[in-house]
Amino acid sequence: MKKILVTGSLGQIGSELTLHLRDKYGADAVVASDLKDGKGSPLAEGGPFETIDVMDAKMMAEVVAKHKIDTIIHLAALLSAVGEKNPSLAWNINMNGLVNALEVAKEYNCKFFTPSSIGAFGPSSPKDNTPQDTIQRPGTMYGVTKVAGELLCDYYFKRFGVDTRGVRFPGLISYTTPPGGGTTDYAVDIYYEAIKKKAYTSFIAEGTYMDMMYMPDALNAVSTLMEADPAKLIHRNAFNVTAMSFEPSQIAAEIKKHIPEFKMEYDVDPVRQAIADSWPNSIDATCAKEEWGFKAQYDLASMTTDMLEKLREKLA
Repeated sequence: MKKILVTGSLGQIGSELTLHLRDKYGADAVVASDLKDGKGSPLAEGGPFETIDVMDAKMMAEVVAKHKIDTIIHLAALLSAVGEKNPSLAWNINMNGLVNALEVAKEYNCKFFTPSSIGAFGPSSPKDNTPQDTIQRPGTMYGVTKVAGELLCDYYFKRFGVDTRGVRFPGLISYTTPPGGGTTDYAVDIYYEAIKKKAYTSFIAEGTYMDMMYMPDALNAVSTLMEADPAKLIHRNAFNVTAMSFEPSQIAAEIKKHIPEFKMEYDVDPVRQAIADSWPNSIDATCAKEEWGFKAQYDLASMTTDMLEKLREKLA
């Protein structure tokens, strides 16, 4: 990867992945882009930045040609809970934006990464230790676009030879970027509220297990996969990756080790709870480990220690 374009770079993943890639490959090697203009953003000040509407393939192609891009990391998308409020918009952005990005990658011979999600699974998928290859019948528009996106990336690799790669991210937890409307965002909110109020009201019910990952592990997963030997990639797109699986009371108990007076209550959001109930309790990441050496460094305890430490500094 000599010159990388990141779409959706002002989002939850993009804002941190762009900085991670710039640290790794150099500031000038990574072009940040978003529908917003980026004014005042560290991404716009710390390296090249372009305003791109992913619904405009010509605009994207012009940026790729201008900067001699050889790798596209396509992150622009609507998340699960937001997508359920406006399904047609979610389909339009998540699918038509992806087609545009893949077409540009095909035209300019770019390596290509786009993330899928545990939202690509559904109620009929195995709930525990969900395999890499299994039935996928999601019940949300977000999930539908992720399954379709996985198949589309496979198609562009097999039909046109585009070097497509991707992972199925679990819930991502970060101290850098505020929650962005995802179902797993309670696991980010809870740390903020623990420090601010020493209390939290969870919109996800007790006993609801979901896979999670700390953002540093997610960032390393992307760069590791993109650097992997393509000859060893059997699956290429939508690798299961995970670091931990927990339910709300477990994360609360871990926080209480650091903030003994912390209290948690529940006020369940039926929309997000229904989404969570349709997802796996835990997934099997064996293929990612065997094909490109995926390995998570953080578990719930070490993540909680680091999250609280970093958020105390940030919120001070």
